[in-house]
Amino acid sequence: MSRTAAAIAAVVGSLLLTSLSACATAVGGAAVSVAVPPSDRSLIRRYFEDLNESARAGPKRQKEFLRKTQHPDFVDDMCDLGTVTVYAEPAMSTLRPDPTWIPRGAKKTPRGTIYAVGVTVSVRQDTGSVGEQIGSKRVVMLDGVAYGFAPCPT
Repeated sequence: MSRTAAAIAAVVGSLLLTSLSACATAVGGAAVSVAVPPSDRSLIRRYFEDLNESARAGPKRQKEFLRKTQHPDFVDDMCDLGTVTVYAEPAMSTLRPDPTWIPRGAKKTPRGTIYAVGVTVSVRQDTGSVGEQIGSKRVVMLDGVAYGFAPCPT
């Protein structure tokens, strides 16, 4: 791997750790099943299918997808992933509302219904894998559209 590819892999690895990992704390009480409306579940599943399709089409197409699906309140928080693409495979059985989540650096929750879902994320450059991680991804349903938050190294 070239030094450039190694540097990109390090940045993207840091990005994944920052944007997709979740802090865990033990909370007392009993588990409560929360139903996710089938329409939301379907649109969120489609969001990830489209994300991965854009990755297969290359970095330029994925950048367009991420810009188009960035939550409208956070369009100025886009970062350029350069020549890498990000694939995310959601574990839809983990999909759950997350109404109090606030994006890093934001002062309030995004408009819409916020969901968290466990994902396996793979970062690729050209035809090779440069990293993989399991974490949580947030998707927000707003006016019948699934919006995400483009990954950003911090």
